[in-house]
Amino acid sequence: MTDVTVLGAGPAGLAAALELAESGVNVSVIEQQQHVGGNATSFDFGGVHVDYGSHRLHPASPPQVLERVRSLLGDDLLTRPRHGRIRLMGRWIHFPLRPVDLLLRMHPRFATGVGIDLARKLLPGGGTNNTDPTFATILNHGLGKTICNEFYFPYARKIWGIEPEEISPIQAYKRVSAGSIGKMLKRLLPGRSSGGASTKGIFYYPRYGFGQISQALLAAAIKAGANVHLGASVSSIRLSGDRPVVAYTSDSQTREIETGQVYSTIPVTLLSKLVDLPVPENVHAAAESLEFRSMVLVYLL
Repeated sequence: MTDVTVLGAGPAGLAAALELAESGVNVSVIEQQQHVGGNATSFDFGGVHVDYGSHRLHPASPPQVLERVRSLLGDDLLTRPRHGRIRLMGRWIHFPLRPVDLLLRMHPRFATGVGIDLARKLLPGGGTNNTDPTFATILNHGLGKTICNEFYFPYARKIWGIEPEEISPIQAYKRVSAGSIGKMLKRLLPGRSSGGASTKGIFYYPRYGFGQISQALLAAAIKAGANVHLGASVSSIRLSGDRPVVAYTSDSQTREIETGQVYSTIPVTLLSKLVDLPVPENVHAAAESLEFRSMVLVYLL
């Protein structure tokens, strides 16, 4: 009897299976592909390991997550400098922002606009915000129109595909750590960083691509006793009495697993179609209305 069945063998599914197996839980993982990792998989391109998605580990990740990955990868978890660039008013600016680079490359019109926005905030009544909170209103209030209109709002439209006024205010707090012009200026000072001076401008990345994390999780989960089924496509999830039954197809044969619980890491749009239960119609409609944003990565050899 399987205690827990995990759907999907990406990093989340494999990490859950590993934790459960190490706790003595009988766990099975079902993965549709013949490989693990999901969107966090790597592949060989001209002798270089590259990724299907844009992935890296930030120093601000939860400490227990970083420690687990370090324990799995050891010396293969490398520290790398962040050499990002953002396109700002026709000019390439280093990101994370660097004071000297910013002074040399920032468009004068952008600097003037930020200065005017800061002056307005210092005037009486300039710091009040009486509008209903949205992603747009919070950032406009904190950062000013220039930074919002030239950087954050175009970025938001690219990421979410909707107007900033339609985005939840929660995203403003989660995605923008510097919520005011003053905080942004302080972060440009030497040694100022949410992660401390030692982690400013770096990230962690596996030696053999981000997919190495999933490979290490797979090996550790199997060693701990987890059962992992690759090339297995889930066809339905139903109840037998009070226990879930997961039906899947593997090697052209249909199999079933009677389990105590089901943990799903697959897209909720797919999950809602697999559950053979009297799910309210509005739940189905809500799941089917969800949209996924696409990303195109170009690798040049």
